[in-house]
Amino acid sequence: MSVEGAGRLVILSGPSCVGKSPLAKALGRFHPDLSAKLQPIVLYNSRFPRPGERDGEDYHFRAREQIETLRNQDRYVVMDVRGDLQALDLPDLAELLRKGDAFFEGNPFIGRTLQTHPKLQGVNRLSVFLSPLSREEIRFLRNQAQLSLPDLVADVMRRKLGRRAQRQKPYLSLKDLEEIERRAGSAYRELQEAHHFQYVIPNHDGEDSENWEAFYYPLGEARRAFLAVVALLRGEDPMGFERWDEDLLP
Repeated sequence: MSVEGAGRLVILSGPSCVGKSPLAKALGRFHPDLSAKLQPIVLYNSRFPRPGERDGEDYHFRAREQIETLRNQDRYVVMDVRGDLQALDLPDLAELLRKGDAFFEGNPFIGRTLQTHPKLQGVNRLSVFLSPLSREEIRFLRNQAQLSLPDLVADVMRRKLGRRAQRQKPYLSLKDLEEIERRAGSAYRELQEAHHFQYVIPNHDGEDSENWEAFYYPLGEARRAFLAVVALLRGEDPMGFERWDEDLLP
């Protein structure tokens, strides 16, 4: 089956904790007109819900065994994401696109799949990647002989993930720490996907930053990233975006 429709497929991707979720929430608070036009894509996911997540709204949370069985059905695209299985329902996406714009906010591996899957060839897309580092920072860091860029990216995201986790629960279990390490360790591979996206927006204010909500209006780089996405949704030229070459990250 082929998925087409009048609406756009809007993709907002980046490593875990880079700021995608608070940006989407800020869009709903300050630009409800734009947010209302974005119909969220609800994927199937084999992991357990995080605090505050709801089945059927954030994901369809199912046992891994159940999602494995979806591989045999033509209507689903099943993907392994950092060890979790996630699945996209193609007819559900087609129905969203017939009504208007469909919105995916999440992992770059799925964001990349949404751009390249043969059954989505006729879909109009707007793809945005939030990065914890700028292009200039990466060019500088990759030339430092004493530094491992993959290790540094993992450490940057490990700190963000740790701060976010401690906000969600005061005492972290071994499983929590293992999950942080798994997501941090995946971040460099996810950054390597950024050149496939139309717009890359550097944002040092990740999901752990108080700049999203502590002062009512987003401040700092949170604000700049937010305004750039707002401009793109309006069809305007944003400020502060980058386009990355394939060879930026070895």
